[in-house]
Amino acid sequence: MTAISSEPSTAPPAEEAGGAAAPRPKRWRIRLRRDRSLLLMTLPAVVLLAVFAYAPMFGLITAFQSYDIYSGFWYSPFVGMYNFQRLLTDDIFWHALSNTLVLSAVQLVLYFPVPIALALLFNEVMNPRIRSFVQSVVYLPHFFSWVLVVTVFQEMLGGAGALNTALRRHGYETWDIMTNADAFKYLVTAQAVWKEAGWGIIVFLAALAAIDQSLYEAAAADGAGKWRRLWHITLPGMRSVIVLMLVLRLGNALTVGFEQMLIQRQAVGRDASEVLDTFAYYYGVVNNNFSYGAAAGLFKGILSLILVLAANKLAHAFGEDGLYRRDDR
Repeated sequence: MTAISSEPSTAPPAEEAGGAAAPRPKRWRIRLRRDRSLLLMTLPAVVLLAVFAYAPMFGLITAFQSYDIYSGFWYSPFVGMYNFQRLLTDDIFWHALSNTLVLSAVQLVLYFPVPIALALLFNEVMNPRIRSFVQSVVYLPHFFSWVLVVTVFQEMLGGAGALNTALRRHGYETWDIMTNADAFKYLVTAQAVWKEAGWGIIVFLAALAAIDQSLYEAAAADGAGKWRRLWHITLPGMRSVIVLMLVLRLGNALTVGFEQMLIQRQAVGRDASEVLDTFAYYYGVVNNNFSYGAAAGLFKGILSLILVLAANKLAHAFGEDGLYRRDDR
């Protein structure tokens, strides 16, 4: 009998014996055919992002030039880090940066918890009609322009607004909040809460919907009340989303509302309302010093990136994914 060899056969496959094997389609082509409809749906967003977000980044080269609008990018003289040196020795720039950080800190403390609290409240409303109506009312200010938002606050809190009219009618001293520089950081935070808090609860409501309802049933069967279920089930179930939104919020901390500050700048003065965005606009665009404004914008972008990376690192330290999953998990 012929012994059966344990060595692997080196004979060519049947396809090769009869001729060249049919080429197997590449994996990326298979995935392209499979996800073609999804890719087509995302194409408009990609084009929009490329045209209005990534293409303008080419203009950052002006931060290293003495840019002249008539000479253009190619013929404006290169000055290296000169604009950044001017920036770091400008007292007005440091005042704008400190104002930005203070406003961001106030909004982080007073604004960030509001959408979470609203999402928890809406989640407790059992009647779907009441919940839909209240959500619609809370969502609505998101679609208002900042001009309309400031106008509404002016009619309520301004010198001739409803609050001061009622105070005068009852013999009390009036308080024009809209022109009070000391209260400006709380005013803009209140405006941001009224305008955006309702829209911000969408993500947190989605996180609440993803929590397994059987956990609540088991906890209720064990005698846990609403507060214990909230503390031990709801908040831990929302923790990853809360951390993610906090990281994104910190990355956007230096953007505290250009239009909002621009509209109210004259009422409260430059000292209270000057932030990095308005600094780049007034001392860059308005004064035709585009290179200086571009340097301020680039400085803000680099600092925002550092804040995002630091916040993401902190999220990893607490065991959360943050913006991306760690390699060692």
